[in-house]
Formats: sequence, C-alpha cells, structure tokens
Amino acid sequence: MRRIGIEVQRLFRKKKHGIEIVALELIKELQQSDTRNEYVLFVKEDVDDTCVSETSNWKIKKLKGKTYFDWEQFSLPAAVKKEKIDFLHSTCNTSAIRNTVPLLLTLHDIYYLEHFNFKGTAYQNFGNLYRRIIVPKVVKRSKFIITVSEYEKEVISDFLHLPKEKIKVVYNAVNSRFNTSYSVSDVENVRKKYQLPESYILHLGNTAPQKNTRNAIIAYTQYCRSTGNPVPIVILDYAKALVLTQLKETKNDDLAKPFYFPGFITSNEMPLVYNAATLFLYPSLRESFGLPILEAMGCGTPVITSSAAAMLEVAGNAALLVNPHDTDSLAEKIEELLGDTSLQSELTQKGIQRAAQFTWKKSASDLLEIYKAM
Repeated sequence: MRRIGIEVQRLFRKKKHGIEIVALELIKELQQSDTRNEYVLFVKEDVDDTCVSETSNWKIKKLKGKTYFDWEQFSLPAAVKKEKIDFLHSTCNTSAIRNTVPLLLTLHDIYYLEHFNFKGTAYQNFGNLYRRIIVPKVVKRSKFIITVSEYEKEVISDFLHLPKEKIKVVYNAVNSRFNTSYSVSDVENVRKKYQLPESYILHLGNTAPQKNTRNAIIAYTQYCRSTGNPVPIVILDYAKALVLTQLKETKNDDLAKPFYFPGFITSNEMPLVYNAATLFLYPSLRESFGLPILEAMGCGTPVITSSAAAMLEVAGNAALLVNPHDTDSLAEKIEELLGDTSLQSELTQKGIQRAAQFTWKKSASDLLEIYKAM
C-alpha cells in the first residue's frame, strides 16, 4: 500500500477548464478502481467542493492561498510534507519547486514555452509567464512526465531535450454522458432555454491565439457570402463585442444576424447542445489533444477540425480535416458538409465509433501502471 498525493489546485472552481475536467474524470475512475492505495487530494478552497467526495482511502486537503503562486509554491509543499505521502502527482503543468517527495508531472502541452507574446488576456499572459519560469525547473525534478498524446510527447521530448522513456502517454477520454441517447424533448428544452436556432454550427470561442477563433469567424463569413441561406453559428465562451469588432474590421457588419451568443452553459447541458448542433467547428492551430472533438463525436455531431498538431491523432478518419490557416478551404468544408446529408451521416457513425475508443476507465488503468513505477 502506498500513500499518493494528487494536486489539482483549481478542481473546486465553478467554471472548470479542460485540465480540471480531465483530472476530475481520472480521480472518479481511480476511486472506483483502486481501493488499496491511500490518496490525498490537494485542492484550493472554492465553491464547487462537492464535485468529488472523500472515501475510506481518499482524503481531501483544502489549502488556502491568495494567488496561484503562493498556493503552489508555499501551501502545497508544506501540506505534502505534513501528509507524509510517498510521491506527488501534479496534474496541471506546474508544481512546487521545493518539493520534498518524488514528483510525477502531467504536462498537457508546452505551447507557452514554444511561443510567447502578450496577445492574450492579462490572466493568460501571467499564467504563460509563470509556466515559462516554473515548468523547466520542475521537469528536471520529475521522475516521469505524463502527457496526453504521442504528438505532444514528441514535442516535449524535442523541446526540453528529454529521453522519450521519461515521458508517458495517458490519453484523455470522453465522459459517457456525451452520447446520442437523449430524448427529442430534452434536446428541444435546452434549445428553447438558450434560444438556439433549429440548425446551427457550434464553435467554442477563445481569445487565446492558438484556438484560432478569428480564422473560424472569417471562414464562416466567407461561407455566408457564398450561400444565400447560411446556417447560423453558435459561439460559446467568447464575447459578442469581440465578434462585432472583427466583423466591422473585415467589412462584414451586415453578417451579424447569424451569430448567436447564449453565454455560459453548464457542463451537464453541453451534451444536449452538441446533440442539437448540425456541425461542430474546431479549427484550432495547436492542441495537445482536443477533447471537444471526442465530446462532439460521442453526441453524433459531425466535426470539422484541423489537420495540425494532435487533432489528426484524436479524430482519425472520423472528421473532415482542414489546414487551420486556410480560411478559404475551411469555408469550403463548412459548405460541403452542410450541403451533404450522406456525408453528415457517415461522419456521425464514424464519430460515435471513434469516441467509444477513448474511455476514462482505460486512461485510469494506464495511470495506475505509471503509479506502480514511481
């Protein structure tokens, strides 16, 4: 029996990002599959503290900290020492520099090391700067590095000059709630709640440059110009004002009508939003994995995504792939897919089969094998 520490500082925050969602899914699976080892979960106090519960062999340790920095660099190592754990798994790219036990580090990606500018928000800029300082230091102290795709493993190995045997791949997966079993009435209820159109393209917006929202909008306006009756686009997590500014800059002010901005949608409702969509548009420039691809596929929604980075590895032959820099080609793919119902049906079936290959049970099993080697 071993005493294992798992750090997920922001697990209890209300609006969880991909990193916290991945950690939560793995924790839930580990709670089901491993009743032998003892676990201590290190988190920061926040509002959603019921998303995971203590069990006979799982202890939750809430730590205080005014900032991300002081929580991770001071509160965490003090708690690790007090809890007498055998090793620490830090799940969110960074960890304490002065850690006193063996370290296992999950590096979801190293985009912030490859490229750095101040084009993001102040929060994103600070986070990227912090990671640029901390990651190289904690990588040297880690016994193993976990990442989420073979693509990212190659990137990390080449950029940080690490032996490939030090880097382990544990794929992300898709929660079983992302499926096609929802009733027509459930889907219609969420459509009415958020005033979504009968048919729509779904896009997850983001101000981070690598998410490529700007090119997605440009491609969509090109598609609108080429068709007399465009399918509307629903954009999540992106300010309406930013879109309107971009439309004005590109002299597309007259195309504001097909854009819908429902605001924040809970994670429990997202499967219904995917189910209601006609197409999922995900032309990111750089992803270490791309979990929304599988979420959409699991819900039977046809996907257009990038031929870049890890998107090809995740999507396989179950999506339309496009050069994310080529807005002309992206617009053509949108029009092609929306105008071909047989292609939609083909991608729906392939997508469901593809998503079924990525399960959190398998990912947790792979993680446990790495724990045994620590």
